[in-house]
Amino acid sequence: MRSPAPPIPSKTSLLNTSDIELWPARLLRARSNADARILARADRVLRRKRDGRYLAALLPHGVLPLVPRLMRESGIDAALDAADAFDDRRGFDIDSSGELPLDRLQQRLHALGLDGSYGDRTGLALIAEPRALALAGYDRYRRPLWLTLATARAWNAMRHSAAKDGVVLDAISGYRSHDYQLGIFDRKLARGQTVQQILGVNAAPGYSEHHSGRALDIGAPGEPPAEESFEATAAFGWLNRHAAEFGFVMSYPRGNPHGIVYEPWHWRYATA
Repeated sequence: MRSPAPPIPSKTSLLNTSDIELWPARLLRARSNADARILARADRVLRRKRDGRYLAALLPHGVLPLVPRLMRESGIDAALDAADAFDDRRGFDIDSSGELPLDRLQQRLHALGLDGSYGDRTGLALIAEPRALALAGYDRYRRPLWLTLATARAWNAMRHSAAKDGVVLDAISGYRSHDYQLGIFDRKLARGQTVQQILGVNAAPGYSEHHSGRALDIGAPGEPPAEESFEATAAFGWLNRHAAEFGFVMSYPRGNPHGIVYEPWHWRYATA
């Protein structure tokens, strides 16, 4: 039986709710001098998932609203409850944090005219978001890389093993929220595209493995991201030989049953 995960300190975990993420303040970029002063004092910042807006800062002495009428924000009660449940004195077991409910996502999919037939047709499962994620380092663009705790550990072990063999594995992206994918659809719909046109290029919100926090897009230095040419790199060759040793599988090989194009860069941690 796998031993329990050790507690994760506040500074390396992302708390997740359906509408709002609770970020460690030190990992957020200040967008103004006022932001910089607040982030320097805050433990966490409540960040709206839909557009990245900073909603409130959690200071040692209480909550500092950063928007008017904070308590009218959608999902604010759930976010504050998550903050209250997090106890820095005893840490937080990310692996036992569970997943968010899918009800809100299903409502939004229905509004797009998408139902269970999409999953039936593609063989893809609807994927819930984790309630908490661990900081696994940074991606190619110096953005925090969020993954489940087990995936973060496996990724870093695999990356270090590759480095010993002289191979650099470059993280392109990890966890993405449902709102991230919904935002892609909203922007394309606003430009006049239909849902069916968008589905020809983008997976429906909720059906991406990235939502689970267990999937990574991997690249190699000097190579463009998410291109088939990745299969000609030393990094891909190393992954083909060794990724399974660390619990990773390539999700979308050629001829996969989901009808998704060949993605040699996309790998999923498949060990429970």
